[in-house]
Amino acid sequence: MEFNLDVNLVDILQKEVFPVSISVEKGVIRSVLKRDPKPDLPFLLPGFIDAHVHIESSMLVPAEFARLAVVHGTVATVSDPHEIANVCGLKGVEFMIQNGNSAPFKFFFGAPSCVPATTFETAGASLGPSDVEFLLKKKEIKYLSEMMNFPGVLNADEEVMKKIRAAMDQDKPVDGHAPGLRGAEAKQYIEAGEGDGSVVISTDHECFTKEEALDKLKYGMKIIIREGSAAKNFEALVELLHDYPDHIMFCSDDKHPDSLVQGHINELCRRAVAKGIDVFHVLKAACLNPVFHYNLDVGLLKDGDPADFIVVRDLVNFEVLQTYVNGELVAQNGESLIETRNSNGQEVINHFKVSRKSVEDFEWPLNGRGSVPAIEALDGQLITNKITVIPKRENGMIVSDPQNDLLKIVVVNRYANVEVSKSLIRNFGLKQGALASSVAHDSHNIVAVGVDDESICQAVNLIIANKGGISCIKENLEMVLPLPVGGLMSAEDGYRIAELYSLIDRAAKEAGSKLSSPFMTLSFMALLVIPHLKLSDKGLFDGDKFQFV
Repeated sequence: MEFNLDVNLVDILQKEVFPVSISVEKGVIRSVLKRDPKPDLPFLLPGFIDAHVHIESSMLVPAEFARLAVVHGTVATVSDPHEIANVCGLKGVEFMIQNGNSAPFKFFFGAPSCVPATTFETAGASLGPSDVEFLLKKKEIKYLSEMMNFPGVLNADEEVMKKIRAAMDQDKPVDGHAPGLRGAEAKQYIEAGEGDGSVVISTDHECFTKEEALDKLKYGMKIIIREGSAAKNFEALVELLHDYPDHIMFCSDDKHPDSLVQGHINELCRRAVAKGIDVFHVLKAACLNPVFHYNLDVGLLKDGDPADFIVVRDLVNFEVLQTYVNGELVAQNGESLIETRNSNGQEVINHFKVSRKSVEDFEWPLNGRGSVPAIEALDGQLITNKITVIPKRENGMIVSDPQNDLLKIVVVNRYANVEVSKSLIRNFGLKQGALASSVAHDSHNIVAVGVDDESICQAVNLIIANKGGISCIKENLEMVLPLPVGGLMSAEDGYRIAELYSLIDRAAKEAGSKLSSPFMTLSFMALLVIPHLKLSDKGLFDGDKFQFV
């Protein structure tokens, strides 16, 4: 396919904008020729790149994620298949690579570094150093995914260090994950045992404050500004672009399907420019820095480059008119030109071995307790607070107390029939019914919260019956969005899944939740590597002391 475009080319590195005629042949840029100015020409940019995302959190297989993302000018992602790996191991990573290859989009996957994420939960698989080394040798694997086990790095855990060395041997970057780590410990984590000032763990997307990010930048780390469906750090960190344009990238980390329909990295560009940040600094973070850092095969508007680029109306709102990947027009005027493929005949993989539950499984004997520790969820954050509460009691059992917004939260092991883990949580706000999900980072057991044991049991059994999904019980209504691929994703039309997700999200809010994204927040309540208090299938866990309560 051959075509020419007359556009204003945005040269990000030289900080210039000038009119050109660009010629594309067989997916490659053949020439870029300056031309005379012409009024109302649109602007040509390299495509946007999400520098850290778990595709699974969109509830869509990679090919369907691509269908939605290209509309917003995204041409590539740096994707951590950590979620499916925790469920299905190496087979899950292979599924993501194969499915991603079926779409005209550039998925660059990492080798998951922490499967399972901790020893304090039950996952569906385990990836040891030899598995990680096997993955890192693949051309599709560009980096070692986020090293969440920061205590393991600080204590030079043998398995952790073997995985890091495997990436270093392949000359591939190591992604970080060290929320709240500052000072000498941050430096020690970044150097990962080298001790000579060298940067080994080179990125972090978990900074909650500007001060924390500055600390890590000082030691040579690059900061990825995250704005997802649950964790939103853009406002706290975006001003860093003024002084550190070469060391900042943008990411979503976890983005639900309804949010992906609305926008992606383009929205962060619009918001950053609206704050008065130099547009060239913004575009470095959105388009160039991920390519340089991860050595990605994405074109940057040079002769001979792959024709990966976008045409936008202006450099203020970044309205995407066209998106091209390898010279193929994949989106135009707000419509995706990628067709739904329904996994292209790929085997639907999963790992679900739990039997239907009874109401009695969710009962919680008081055992003479007075006060108990409880989780306080925070809207828009992955971190939680650790609080102490006096639980409501009925017939010798601890029960939900919706009047005081103190609800029972449970985690049900989906890989085996064992006792249900229970705690209490504040800020979900439900006045009726229950919510449940098999999307529960990182091991993806079933997590549920509700106003009574009957509703919780009903919501959990909907998940079990469908071998994965999210569910909502409200009055006499029961709703479920099945996610049959690993209990995490659907291969159906992404726009339809987004619509169904919006309906069940609305039902959760009608049941009383004031959270902006109740299911996304719920999915992180079992994420032990984020402080301060979380619940795994094995019990209540203190993320600061890294031990059970």
